[in-house]
Amino acid sequence: MNWWLDACKSPNIEKKQEAEQRQLQLTKPTGSLSTLENIAVQLASLQGQAKPNVDFPWICIFAGDHGVMEENISAYPQAVTRQMLQNFATGGACISVIAKEYNAKLQVIDCGSVGESYEYQGVERHCIAEGTANFAKTVAMTEAQCHAAMQLGKDSVDQAFTQNASIYVAGEMGIGNTCSASAVACFLLNESPEKLTGVGTGIRAEQLEHKKNIIHQALELHKKDVNGDVFKALCAVGGLEIAAMTGAYIRCAQVGLPVVVDGFISSVSALIAVRLNPDVRQWMLFGHQSAEYGHQRLLQELNAEPLLKLNLRLGEGSGAGASLGIIKLACSLHNNMATFAEAAVIGEKI
Repeated sequence: MNWWLDACKSPNIEKKQEAEQRQLQLTKPTGSLSTLENIAVQLASLQGQAKPNVDFPWICIFAGDHGVMEENISAYPQAVTRQMLQNFATGGACISVIAKEYNAKLQVIDCGSVGESYEYQGVERHCIAEGTANFAKTVAMTEAQCHAAMQLGKDSVDQAFTQNASIYVAGEMGIGNTCSASAVACFLLNESPEKLTGVGTGIRAEQLEHKKNIIHQALELHKKDVNGDVFKALCAVGGLEIAAMTGAYIRCAQVGLPVVVDGFISSVSALIAVRLNPDVRQWMLFGHQSAEYGHQRLLQELNAEPLLKLNLRLGEGSGAGASLGIIKLACSLHNNMATFAEAAVIGEKI
């Protein structure tokens, strides 16, 4: 059952060194493209080729509803989760436009939303549960439900890998999921809701205080059972989509598929993945630093340097998707710039 503990692939050190040597030969001062150079070198090692690419990005949106919505912790009704699923599939959402811009595969997976059975073309429906339970009163997920959600992430990555995806982005949708992510982060970092809880969908100041109080209540309720166990923390206060992204990140590292991590909620999943299987970390790039309160603290914990800081807080993989442009540019510069020898330029300082 615990497939996520299996070994991860190792980055290709030989290809990393080849890429570093190529950077030294390109017609520019050494290190002058800084992060753009680092991206190309890191991707070369992860893809096992001296000239990396992002020709076929795979973006998967995992969706799920949250029982803690009973506590009135969001500015939007729960029905929006399912409405947005259709919007993703029909091309109207931000991430849909981004996917089209970068010729990415957009996969949409409903891990468990509230409502009657439906058929939306382009949405893969997996009804693990009609959302999680209210974690202010009981555990959000049983262990079996959490396993099933993580398996959805694994299956998505296996599909992407089989179809030769070059890089993987996981995004999420679920009204109430910043509350869930903040609660998980509090357990993982042993810090208070005040340090890790933000406005999410744009709630008012008094709603934010209420949201923090609900998380306090949940932490007190579950702390004895969780007792520092990462998987139990995920079950206690996590979400189906958060668990699915966790599974996806771990599986990417196991099969050798580079990952671009999105914002606050995705970074919570990334931290869970790294805590469960530390070697997952080396397969991650970080798309952006979001405006959501607490994200900077998560990035610090993951020792991550985000590629962008655009004050985004949309979720759905949008920040990671936006960073694909930077990653694509880094690969193009690395692959297509002339070397000093090719350009007949003196390559040594006088």
